[in-house]
Formats: sequence, structure tokens, C-alpha cells
Amino acid sequence: MAKRSPLAPPVLPGYSYVRALGSGGFADVFLYRQDMPRREVAVKVLESSAVSAELLDNEVDVMASLSAHPSILTVYEASISADGRPYMVMEFCPGSLSSRYRVEQIPIAEVLSIGIRVASAVEAAHRVGVLHRDIKPSNILTTQFGHPVLADFGVAAMIATVESEDVAMSVPWSAPELVARTSSGSIATEVWALAATVYTLAAGRTPFQSLDGRRDEASHRDRISKARYTPLGRPDAPAALDAVLAGGMRRLPGDRYQSAGAFAEALQHVERELGLPGTSLDIPSSGWAPIAAPSAGEPPRGPVRSTVQVESKRARVATAASASATAKPPAASNRRGTVVGIATGIGIALAGLAAAAWWVLL
Repeated sequence: MAKRSPLAPPVLPGYSYVRALGSGGFADVFLYRQDMPRREVAVKVLESSAVSAELLDNEVDVMASLSAHPSILTVYEASISADGRPYMVMEFCPGSLSSRYRVEQIPIAEVLSIGIRVASAVEAAHRVGVLHRDIKPSNILTTQFGHPVLADFGVAAMIATVESEDVAMSVPWSAPELVARTSSGSIATEVWALAATVYTLAAGRTPFQSLDGRRDEASHRDRISKARYTPLGRPDAPAALDAVLAGGMRRLPGDRYQSAGAFAEALQHVERELGLPGTSLDIPSSGWAPIAAPSAGEPPRGPVRSTVQVESKRARVATAASASATAKPPAASNRRGTVVGIATGIGIALAGLAAAAWWVLL
């Protein structure tokens, strides 16, 4: 498949383009500077011809619902650019694990901490009925404080509605049933992907990568289908860690850890065995609200122009004129009574002055 040319960054009101961050199959990510509040953000721009409004809504809704979790990337907003391309504005994370494991040996303590945090994020998604379906090192970003967060829910699906023919996978981290296309994703395949990702970070290679350097995908798939675990081979990696990773990558789905949370707890046991500070397991409470499914027949959503009802000047003048016309004038009898009263008062005053003058003359 030929590599796609990067998309041009769109003009977005309130944002200033800085530079490109990366490119994928159907989207590019750019760094922008938001004007208010002033901050750097990552903007994921999707190809308008390749992405439906429903797919954009799905990713935005899933990430927005899960953004409260400390190990899931935060999404700020989503809309359609002036040239018709869907985009999402997200938290900017300066780091990624996509290549770090290839250029350095990540300390076992850090590998365990990352694994526990990401597994807790996956468990949180599972508890609201969402499968990520693409867990791998490149989808784990690091915030400006060095905290790992799980990103890219673009192929996520509701657990209860995954269709068997819709298979989303990245082969090196995919379970045997995904490679064989007998499953399109389940909690068990997510546990496998978590174990394979932690293995990759610790070993500096994928679990079933050929040790002689061959990159034949057919033989790679065959090794995955057999699921013969190869130990990490690091002198500082305890046997307990190999046991946990092997337990997450057993060939039969039912033989693996039953949940992402259970896998995370097993990694916590390894931390305690090594005398390391414990990494907290951020599991949501049972009262955490699930993601609301769209109502039947609900039309696709898009950007909505905000409006405020303001009464026009012409309407205000018309209203005032109408009120003036309907006001009752004072009764005629009252007006006549007032005139008579004034005249009488003036007459009395003049009579008084005349009497005073007569008195003076005498």
C-alpha cells in the first residue's frame, strides 16, 4: 500500500498552526496554539473522503466520556473545518512510546508502572462497554508531566455490538483469534494486547518477532497462532513478570486473565515482590455512568452555530407603541372637575386680594 501524502493543516478560527506532529492511515496530527485559553493543543485532522460523520462522532464521544480517567487522553472539542474535513482538538502530549523501546532499555519499574496505568484505563473503558481494539506502544503517549495516557479510540467499539467481520488489529500485538479472524475483539483480546505491549516495552521487541531479523508477516502470524512464549531475557526482569506476561498471552482466550483489571493487579504483585513503590490502580466506581447509545433514527451530528435570541429595535418600538395606544386616558369628568377646581381657587384668591386692598385704603 502506497504511503499517503500528508494533509495540509486547515485554517481553524481561534487556533494558530505551529507544525506537523505525525501522520497515519486516514489522519494527520498537527500542533496548534489555542488563542483562548492560551495553550498548545494537538489537532487530529481526518480525510473527509475516508471518514464518516458517525466514525468521528464515535471517537469523540468515547474519548470525551472517558477523558476523566487520568490515563486516557483528554479531548477538548470536535468539528468540521471550513474545507469540509473533520477534526478533533486534544491534549498535547510531547512524548510517545512508539519508538522509545527500540532506542533505550526502559527500566522494569517504569514498565510495570506504565502497564498498570494503561491497564486501569482499559478496564475503565470495559466497564462502560467500550473496547479499544488497537492497544500498542504507539497509542500510549506521555503528558508534559511524564504521565502515560492511552490515545486513539478511532476503531473502538461497544462490547455488545462488535460484528464478527469487522476486524481491527495491529498484528504484532494481536491475539491469535484476531489473526485467524475468528474474533473481531473481546476483553480477552484486549488482555492479550496489554500483555504484548508490556512485553514490548520490557524486551525492546514484540513478543513473537523473529529473532533472526526476518520480517515475513506470514511466519509472524504463524508464531502468534502457536503462542509459544519467549522469556524477556533481561537479568533485571524477575520470573514473576514473565509469568504474568505469559498468563496474558495464552493461546486460548479463556486461559488468560479474565479482565484488564486482573492483569493490572498481577503487575502490582510484581511491584511488591521487587519492593517498588506501588502504582495506584485507577478503577472507576460502580456508579460511573455508561456512555449513552444514540437514539434510534437520530440524525448525524455536526457543528452547530450557537444563537442567542435578541429582540430587534423595530420590534421594541412596535411593542412600546402598542402599549401606549392601549393605555386608558383620564376620564373626561375628572378633567372638567380639575378645571373647575382651579378656576374656583383663582377666584377666591382674587377676592382675598381685593378685600386686603380695600382695608388698606380705609
